[in-house]
Amino acid sequence: MIEVSRFWRDPALPFVEARRVGDGRQVCYAAHSHESFSIGAITGGRSTYLSGDSRIEVSAGTTVLMNPGVVHTCNPIEGEAWSYLMLFVDVAWLQRLGFQLPAQVVSTSPALYSALLQVFADLFDENLRDREARLAAFFQRLSSVLGGEPGAPKPDHPRLEAAAAFIRAHRTDPLDLEDICQACGLSRAYLIRAFRQRFGLTPHDYLLDQRVQCARTTAPGQFDCRRGPGSGLRRPGAPAACLQAAFGCDAGALSQQVNRAAHQQ
Repeated sequence: MIEVSRFWRDPALPFVEARRVGDGRQVCYAAHSHESFSIGAITGGRSTYLSGDSRIEVSAGTTVLMNPGVVHTCNPIEGEAWSYLMLFVDVAWLQRLGFQLPAQVVSTSPALYSALLQVFADLFDENLRDREARLAAFFQRLSSVLGGEPGAPKPDHPRLEAAAAFIRAHRTDPLDLEDICQACGLSRAYLIRAFRQRFGLTPHDYLLDQRVQCARTTAPGQFDCRRGPGSGLRRPGAPAACLQAAFGCDAGALSQQVNRAAHQQ
């Protein structure tokens, strides 16, 4: 039987996590973001990949890249079977390597795809003593493999960027829409419309997404979504719904998988 989903984490490598999804039809997401830099390999089937303003059909052999904070989603096409591997890497660790965030969101380079599969194989091999060095070498070469100048796109609307930054800074506070409007100097109607166009989420859903990220990193090794910070949520059931949307499973299943991964090493 195909394993639907598994998280991987090793205390010896606390700056990286992995997820293997064997049947993506059973692990679907709403738009969400990550605090980490994420890179993944599509290992089977096809999917529709939305990242920022980009909408791309990806298939086996494709590499997808997600910069921190970029709203994205990746779901199967018409119920077709598909599978993938995802890597989530701490940005501070990458910065110490001199890594720059790429502008690309997808690559069809066979060389990159093959190198990424080898990264996963190395990470999952507990007998290797130089796993961190191998991972570092991959990211130090990534820019040259991708080609072009690295660097995330520059913000195109300072007030919307200010609104998003305010939400991130106050994600555990009981925020109202009016608080965000005052912080960025935009009207309620314009903020809701323009924020969704820019980030792919309404301000409220962006706040929920940020709270999910905060809850996920609150207690590494003792992860429990249901105890995450959540003051100020106005919509009953919103935390549970957001967790399901962001991780493709409910709080209990996610807690069980991550805790199991943390204690397997």
